[in-house]
Amino acid sequence: MKTVDEYFACNVFSKHEMQKYLPNSVFKKLNQVMEYGEPLPAEIADVVANAMKDWAMEKGATHYTHWFQPMTGITAEKHDAFINPTGENSILSDFRGKELIKGEPDASSFPSGGLRATFEARGYTAWDPTSYAFVKDKTLYIPTLFCSYDGSALDKKTPLLRSIEALNDSAIRLFDLMGYNVKKINITVGPEQEYFLIDEKMYKQRIDLMVTGRTLFGCAPVKGQELDDHYFGNIDERVKAFMEEVDEELWKLGVFAKTEHKEVAPCQFEIAPVYTSTNLANDQNQLTMEVLQKCAKHHGFVCLLHEKPFDGINGSGKHNNWSFSTDEGENMLEPGDSPQDNIRFLTVLTAIIKAVDEYQDLLRISVASAGNDHRLGGNEAPPAIISIYLGEELTAILKAIEEGSEYVDQIDKKLELGLQVLPSLAKDSTDRNRTSPFAFTGNKFEFRMLGSNLNISCPNTILNTIVAEEFDQFSTELECYPEHKRTEALIQIIRRTLKEHNRICFSGNGYSDSWKEEAKRRGLLELKSTADALPHYTDPKNLSLFEKHNVYSPQELYARENILLLNYYQVIIIEAKTMVYMLRKEILPAIFDYEAKLAQIIQTKKACGIQAPMEEKILKQINEPLEIVSEHVGTLERLIETPLENEKIMARFACDELLPLMETIRRLTDLIEKNVSKSDWPLPDYNDMLFKSF
Repeated sequence: MKTVDEYFACNVFSKHEMQKYLPNSVFKKLNQVMEYGEPLPAEIADVVANAMKDWAMEKGATHYTHWFQPMTGITAEKHDAFINPTGENSILSDFRGKELIKGEPDASSFPSGGLRATFEARGYTAWDPTSYAFVKDKTLYIPTLFCSYDGSALDKKTPLLRSIEALNDSAIRLFDLMGYNVKKINITVGPEQEYFLIDEKMYKQRIDLMVTGRTLFGCAPVKGQELDDHYFGNIDERVKAFMEEVDEELWKLGVFAKTEHKEVAPCQFEIAPVYTSTNLANDQNQLTMEVLQKCAKHHGFVCLLHEKPFDGINGSGKHNNWSFSTDEGENMLEPGDSPQDNIRFLTVLTAIIKAVDEYQDLLRISVASAGNDHRLGGNEAPPAIISIYLGEELTAILKAIEEGSEYVDQIDKKLELGLQVLPSLAKDSTDRNRTSPFAFTGNKFEFRMLGSNLNISCPNTILNTIVAEEFDQFSTELECYPEHKRTEALIQIIRRTLKEHNRICFSGNGYSDSWKEEAKRRGLLELKSTADALPHYTDPKNLSLFEKHNVYSPQELYARENILLLNYYQVIIIEAKTMVYMLRKEILPAIFDYEAKLAQIIQTKKACGIQAPMEEKILKQINEPLEIVSEHVGTLERLIETPLENEKIMARFACDELLPLMETIRRLTDLIEKNVSKSDWPLPDYNDMLFKSF
């Protein structure tokens, strides 16, 4: 039996494999392409492609695909065989540099947000050599970018790579002014992934789960998560077998899957990797979600990645642990051992505080979706109000710096910025605040608002870009000072910035109503819904930001706003149609049958001179809400057919008209479910799905 280190990344065309299959001179050139983003020299493209093909075929691959991430938020692929005919009955396995570097899938059916007309079908995929190719299911997967005929980005990956370049350039500029010789920074992410497992047989009896990913009906189970007995509990044998298969599949693909455990809600679990470079982490998280869902079927489960599949219990999120380091491996979010290094740490920290404050809207937009709206602020996830948690010790230090006062830590070490060493900050020097959307956790920031099924590229694209902007602003100001005065100037920048942007820092309970009032007083945004948030995408300051850093053109940003608004509307419309279908085809007929049974019992008893008060009471408790539901379902059917002019109006309509009515219908139907016998209810209930799946 092989150990993990013997087969880890065995299905990845890693640098180790490249060295084995490529001439040394070609490997060195390809390594430069991967490390520094240099273009692939045309003269070595065929050599690289042929080596990749030979390696993949030895792994059993017969096809290759350009694997890309369109604006659907999931991955896409078109498979081509390696074969080329050499005669009527003969073939040659072949793969050329031009096939490696560029592909041409049909782009007409992918969302474009108006970047091109539907009849303009041409789209291109371009190899991304910074993310490793891999073999899966007898196919060589080549990570690629996806763009339109005119070069506009039609995917999630291209803007992410642009933002990485923007932050790299801005950081090098700032650090150079501070006296550091940094050639490159490495931005890293570790996305923790939450998910639910339920029995496949029950899943197939719930069309709402199959079509929308969440239950549109279902009254609360007799037991939820109130005993806190599921969290970190003993893992069932069937689930453990599933997790073991997931780990093995991910390890073969080079994913650093490390931690797995039961989460808070029944049937809920988490898998977390070790952090890696942002672009690779993004690709690997897409693979992780795919492997979770594929392996679940092998064990009779279905893996649910919706943010809120079950009402009334915790939904699933994805914590985005973000940091960056120099080419020498120095973490920029970790205090150093010298005054100068600590000024660098404080500069980076202050720039991030300023970025989060000035671009609250963009961070909220980056996690906005119809599903995540059900989760955010639900006493299980951060609220929709953006704030930063720094911990007690660091908050106290920053306050002392801001006020120009003395700070003395627990071991009587004084802080005088620029003269003394910053007090050592233990990674666990303070408690965690699970209600904080954006929390400093020792040497990284944890962005906790992401939903379970979100492609992490957008949040990280925005994080990278807004921090790049603040670095540039600091650099522009520092460049006005001679070198010997820059430390003093930087101290003043830090103090001024903290005074201007400390409103975004909050250490209290983000779930409390008092925080909402306080946040309003501070001038912080509360964008409760996706419909509230998305129209801010193309605010003038945001258009200017992304264009300046070459992350999105104005046209690309407008396109994304339109795509996301339309997606929000379409998701809710599909949910509304599913709700009507379930009511008309399944739930209402079952209720009518049960009412008929009750009426027959009442009639029989009375014919025998026996009163039936309990049956009459139950019948009344069913019929009163049923009459309202019957009326509302007709209204919902009419609303679904409402013609609407544009994406913003569609999103507002879905938020203000459809969702409230759907919520009312659900509550009334759930009330009826409580009074209908289990044998007569047509759907597996919450007790079945949450406690009979294992």
